[in-house]
Amino acid sequence: MISAGCAAYGRRDGLSGKELFNEALEEMFSHCPKLDRSKVEALYLGQAFESFEHQANTAAGISNDFGFQNIPSNRIDSVSASGGASLRQAVLGILSGTFDIVVCGGMEKMTTKETSEALEIISMASNRPFEQWNGATLTSLNALAARVHMQKYGTTEEDLALVAVKNHKNAFDNPKAFFRKLITLEEVLSSRPISTPLKLLDCSPICDGASALALCKAELADQYDDNPIDIVGSSEASDSDFVFRDELTGFKATRIASKKAYEMSGVQADDLDFAEVHDAFTINELISYEDLGFCEKGEAKKLIQSHETEIGGKLPVNVSGGLKAKGHPVGSSGTGQAYEVFTQMKELVHPSRSVKHPRTALIHSMGGAGVTVQVHIFQKRD
Repeated sequence: MISAGCAAYGRRDGLSGKELFNEALEEMFSHCPKLDRSKVEALYLGQAFESFEHQANTAAGISNDFGFQNIPSNRIDSVSASGGASLRQAVLGILSGTFDIVVCGGMEKMTTKETSEALEIISMASNRPFEQWNGATLTSLNALAARVHMQKYGTTEEDLALVAVKNHKNAFDNPKAFFRKLITLEEVLSSRPISTPLKLLDCSPICDGASALALCKAELADQYDDNPIDIVGSSEASDSDFVFRDELTGFKATRIASKKAYEMSGVQADDLDFAEVHDAFTINELISYEDLGFCEKGEAKKLIQSHETEIGGKLPVNVSGGLKAKGHPVGSSGTGQAYEVFTQMKELVHPSRSVKHPRTALIHSMGGAGVTVQVHIFQKRD
């Protein structure tokens, strides 16, 4: 990864998704002056839904309007893992030997719709005949996972709230974040119920945003960057829809993808300096601790209570603010996590939320309720 850019997340009135992605591309090229757009050989664009802007086939238009040279340009849809999937396709395109330099990223312009309409669109990520028709939403499915986790392992609503408090604190000094506001445990617990036990402040926001990454062959990286960041692990897995599973307290696809990424990289969870994980709902972050091997099954509550996943702890998680507080423009979220890796390793972030001398990081992107997962591991060259 030789460069990255990110449009600020939030309610970006007056700007289209395409304009937001151009904003991310402009920053990406500014961080890598040696990279010329004529050298880019392919574009993979994560975009989850056509309905927000009534626009399909977005990648080709963006690619050519930005000045890329009639290159292969593909839109990738893995709902909230669309950005992570675009990164995965870029990695595969380079490893295959087909391309030397690839741009990947994601965008979503979600605030064009009222909340009720946006939720209707987002619910398309769940199973149509067995989940959608019975009134299930991604919020209610994750709430069910939370209830079972609480019953089985003693996790509490306070434990969920600690995730929200931590991630809002991390977002406070992040200029790309939507919610730059500190919140208290009491405010989370007293916020409006959405789907018990999840409350308003347990849920990520509907927002606009875009992010972009420049990747190249490892042996070419020194031509563009004095301190390139290697992607040493990349994996992807899928699972059946939530309604058909026997296990509700974990996501099998995360465990499979992380196991393969750890094996590919030679990195273990204990080697990580920080991680960006999917926290569309606070329960997602706790379950991710267990599925990614940060702690034993059922021990996530102890890990969040220990403060070790805060900045300054043993393994800071979601130092960007996560999807919860930075924001969750679904197509962009996965590559937005990689942008955080880039800025942390390049020491471009505010000192209050910087990880001390980070060398190894993991990002975890999830589509639907654990249906599609990508895990990538990054390492700064010595």
